Amino acid sequence: MIELKSPSQLEGIKNASRLLVDVLTGLKKMVVPGIITEQLDNWARKKILDSGADCAFLGYKGFPKTICTSVNEQIVHGIPGKRILKNGDIISIDVGVRLDGYFSDAAVTVAVGNIANMAARLIEVTRKALLDAIGYAVCGGRLSDISCAVERCAVDNGLNVVREFVGHGIGLNLHEDPPVPNFGRSGAGVRLKEGMVLAIEPMINAGGPGVEILDDGWTAVTQDGSLSAHFEHTVAITKNGPEVFTEGIE
Repeated sequence: MIELKSPSQLEGIKNASRLLVDVLTGLKKMVVPGIITEQLDNWARKKILDSGADCAFLGYKGFPKTICTSVNEQIVHGIPGKRILKNGDIISIDVGVRLDGYFSDAAVTVAVGNIANMAARLIEVTRKALLDAIGYAVCGGRLSDISCAVERCAVDNGLNVVREFVGHGIGLNLHEDPPVPNFGRSGAGVRLKEGMVLAIEPMINAGGPGVEILDDGWTAVTQDGSLSAHFEHTVAITKNGPEVFTEGIE
């Protein structure tokens, strides 16, 4: 069941999103060769808790950390630990917060030092896929218009979307209806209405679309070992068009 948010609820989600922007902006600045992924997690946890919020991922279905750090061939749900980032890596950082009962969720993929042209192109295409998709988050549109925009951007650039993981509704819970796939034909699915809030999150592989889960039960990796990138925004559908609550992650 899709719950349309009231103006006061939207304001609560927006406040959570402002904090999330601060958290992700700080994390991006920390990504340099030699940083340990657990250091990123520790900083994020302190920042969120010191701000009076809760770490939405920590303990969610047993997830052991505050953020997801997915490096290179890791797609999503990478667990921070002792891994040291090195020059040429790319890292996807996914964070969720709960502030005053309201949730926000966002992700970015960041270059570690100097990266290969192919890796840079993957990041840019995935970011563009998210922006293209957000453009279809309008009243009266169809959910699959968003999905189709992601897939079209990937395919047009010779890349592949991940099908096993999808975006989702968000706001009063971390994951709500509707699921938001990153593939599909336009003109299908539920009608988009004012008050819907979606976490739109393209996950795009440089190689094939195949996915495997590591023995930790969480980390999803590309089947062929190719690089993967992930971007996500929390977006409200309003009568004036899409409002990106997590805009401004610099």
